[in-house]
Amino acid sequence: MKYKISLFLLFVFVLNSCQNEDEKRRAENEKEAKKNEVIFNKINKSWDFIDEPINEISEQKVNSWNEWRDFLKELGDKPRKTIGAFQKKSTAISKKVMALNNNIPAEFNIPQVRSRISILITKVRMMDLFIHLNQIPSDKVTFLIGEINKELVSLERQMDLIMVKSKIPKEEGEEEFLKMLDTTRAIPNAGTAPVPVKNIDPNTPKVE
Repeated sequence: MKYKISLFLLFVFVLNSCQNEDEKRRAENEKEAKKNEVIFNKINKSWDFIDEPINEISEQKVNSWNEWRDFLKELGDKPRKTIGAFQKKSTAISKKVMALNNNIPAEFNIPQVRSRISILITKVRMMDLFIHLNQIPSDKVTFLIGEINKELVSLERQMDLIMVKSKIPKEEGEEEFLKMLDTTRAIPNAGTAPVPVKNIDPNTPKVE
């Protein structure tokens, strides 16, 4: 009889322990779900990229620079519903931004533009890194979204500035003068021998 009572008490104890563990696990899951919901809502609210050209020059380049057009298109396709969808989209954007190093139009293939592309790539990849962490730092992700938009504006304004400067007419004779300077710098006057300087004896009489 005592054995049966002990067995029953053990069963009750095990049952209560299991129930407590289930309740604890359920509470932790609910807490994690609420936390993820807050992260999702923050990122979802901030996920608003500049996906349209801000000036005529950039708009023209959308038609001729395929990598730039594809990148802007990827930015404009906003994910929905889950944080996983944002992670997937972030990876796709990261791949597209890396492609901006390819086929840069000749007039933009200069240090000022390439440096801005490099900064843009760095910030997109940082965003992609943070959004894939187990504990997503939503504040850093949303901050980088704003930074990426700033770099987009900076890049497009730089392209616009380059095109505006290229259309400014040069003063008469300026172009020929610049070519002459380039030629002078490129070809040293190696054929001209230095004129020897003779030592003059101070005792030598002067010729009147």
